[in-house]
Amino acid sequence: MARKKASVDHPHVHQINVSNGGVPKLPVSEALVTAKGLEGDRQRNLVVHGGPDRAVCLFSWERIQALQREGHSIAPGAGGENLTLAGLDWGELKPGDQIRLAERVLLELTGYTEPCKHNAQWFKEGNFNRMNQKRHPGWSRLYARVLAEGTVQTGDAVVVERIMGDG
Repeated sequence: MARKKASVDHPHVHQINVSNGGVPKLPVSEALVTAKGLEGDRQRNLVVHGGPDRAVCLFSWERIQALQREGHSIAPGAGGENLTLAGLDWGELKPGDQIRLAERVLLELTGYTEPCKHNAQWFKEGNFNRMNQKRHPGWSRLYARVLAEGTVQTGDAVVVERIMGDG
């Protein structure tokens, strides 16, 4: 089956990011997404990162661009996200929503990430709380569990498949 690539004006995987622990996570062209997270990626602190309900961290390319316009030096992967997604209405995503990548990988959003002090370096005056869901709703990274494993590539189409009721 041929991979479905998205055009730049449709939701797509902008960048895939992995690291041997810590930030920034660096770009790769593709990665195997498993229930444990992206192959080749690891987290330094497994108390607050990783695990089945935090297997994949997601962030918005448009939110990163907006933060850059505010004068912050954040870039894709710098916030610790595994997948930088483009073309989604980021502020509308919430835990319980499901996201399909490349027609085969299925993620379920499980929660908003807590801002981490290691992200302070990307923010003016160290104000990493700019990504805090409670202080700035719709600007947080999101965690997801993996419901269907597979390989994801840069440019793959992204589809929000199900949005649960308000909550």
